[in-house]
Amino acid sequence: MLKRLSLIVTILISCVGCDQTTKSIAKTYLSETETVSLLRGSVRLRIAKNYGAFLSLGESMHGTIRSALLTTGVATVLTALFAYCLAATPANPVVLPALGIVIGGGLSNLIDRLLYGGYVVDFLNVGIGPVRTGIFNVADVFIVTGVLLFAFNDRLSEELLTRRSGRTLDV
Repeated sequence: MLKRLSLIVTILISCVGCDQTTKSIAKTYLSETETVSLLRGSVRLRIAKNYGAFLSLGESMHGTIRSALLTTGVATVLTALFAYCLAATPANPVVLPALGIVIGGGLSNLIDRLLYGGYVVDFLNVGIGPVRTGIFNVADVFIVTGVLLFAFNDRLSEELLTRRSGRTLDV
């Protein structure tokens, strides 16, 4: 259990630290009115206050309900995931890091909501021409990465085990 705790805490500190640092830099150098364009417009940087969830989902909900869902609800889910990570010993080596990354991203966005009166600092937008993502932050990247790792964990762990044993998989 101590090994699992160390792994999860290291991931959490790394995710929260990285996200909060990038948000701090963004808040220092970017504005809500001017966009900084990089790589011929493929990356656009501008501060946005996101009162909703991922890509502003739920932003139009009544403030009290939105606040309850996005603070208390998220805190409850993150606590449950953290408890699972400490209690479970999954056979698949990808599960705990994947969940740790999701928890880290969620925790960092929760910290924003608590510090800034209910909103999360977003500042990244990527795309080519008119095909663009919504505006997001590094914590959102961690959450999506963790979910994808978790979703494809069986395939990833098969590849890891294959490389360790020197066998090849028949697919």
